Amino acid sequence: MKRGYIIISWCLALLLILLAGFSFIGGCAKAVPKPAQDAKGEEQDKDIDKTLDTVKVGIIDCYTGAPTTYTYDALDGFKLALEEMKAEGTLKFNIEFVTRDDEFSPDKSLNWAKELVMREEVDILAGIINSAAALGVSQYAKEERVPLLVWGSMSDKITGEAGHRYVFSMLPNTAIIGRAGAVQMSTMPYTRYFLAGSDYEYGHSVVGSFWENFSEMKPEATVVGELWWPVGEPDFTPHISTIRAAKPEVVVVGTGGNDMVPFMKAVSSTGLHQEVKIWVHTATDLSTLKPLGDEAPEGIYGTNPYHYYFPDTPENKAFVSAFEQAYSRVPAAFALYGYTTGHSIGSALRKLDTFDTEKFIDALEGLTIESPVGPVTIRAYDHQIISPMFFGVTVKKDEPFLVADDIVTLAGEEIIPPEEKIKAKRN
Repeated sequence: MKRGYIIISWCLALLLILLAGFSFIGGCAKAVPKPAQDAKGEEQDKDIDKTLDTVKVGIIDCYTGAPTTYTYDALDGFKLALEEMKAEGTLKFNIEFVTRDDEFSPDKSLNWAKELVMREEVDILAGIINSAAALGVSQYAKEERVPLLVWGSMSDKITGEAGHRYVFSMLPNTAIIGRAGAVQMSTMPYTRYFLAGSDYEYGHSVVGSFWENFSEMKPEATVVGELWWPVGEPDFTPHISTIRAAKPEVVVVGTGGNDMVPFMKAVSSTGLHQEVKIWVHTATDLSTLKPLGDEAPEGIYGTNPYHYYFPDTPENKAFVSAFEQAYSRVPAAFALYGYTTGHSIGSALRKLDTFDTEKFIDALEGLTIESPVGPVTIRAYDHQIISPMFFGVTVKKDEPFLVADDIVTLAGEEIIPPEEKIKAKRN
């Protein structure tokens, strides 16, 4: 009996110790509350000015896998813009944001958009690198009359045939990209062109835009061959052999995403860049050249909307310094897109006394803001941002990766399709 009493006493003592421990842990949890988190687990600053009304932005993008090379840059650029406006005291509204990871799935992207609008009650939607997802969410935004500022997808359909009052494109689209390449390549003496790329919308759209514009600028030029490889192509060698056999002077390539780095490696290893001229949009982008390192081919022509080292202006230097200080890396092009989106939202909101969707859209239409690359404007008719493009060639300098050199600035007004073309597409 005595032995049983001792066992019971020990059990009671142990129970009291455990209860005390749980109480201590619970007390600590209450003493240090955890800040609100967004969908990717990142803590969001809740230190807001309670005298201001709040505008809520719902950001949908791919925060898993390969696209994160771009999507985190865009998100961080957006956050930097908000922090700058807060520090300057130029925010007329508190801008709160939440993010959702669509995992590069159009279905998930649309579901998140519905959740953000109906449950989170966001005022503005933003983000979306996947073109099919962006177009799907755009249609939903039109139906629900919620502004959508796309800073990821480059599909020209967003502000082209599928454009409407509630959607904005905050980066150069494929129509602009192709036209920019054509403008500069038309100044060169070459006439034999080979068209190639990844077999999906982006690839066909970029190359199609290039040739549509280039053939008008240089009607004597001819296409000596055309091929399209499947997305995720593991071996570019046979395709490069086909290109060689056609004996072109220039190869125009529409590729990106997961195919970009492998294609550039194949060009370098086969020496194709030493035999013909090659133009690829974003061939000069930091997000392309940094992963390649010493494997990047020199002498590749590329267009890009942003370089951290160009333009060499106080505004760009300040942006690079602030971004690097905040995130311990230099910004690439998508950082600019998120940054200009944030400042555009802030500038439009400064024109309002209370948030009203229609007045907010009116304020965005025709809006011009200063940016690291100079003034950028949201064209009133189609809501397409007008910004410069930089044409350059890959070279080896002092960095551990190649950079762009002999950079030519193409003005945004020169490379954006005329409004008449957009009207024709919509009709």
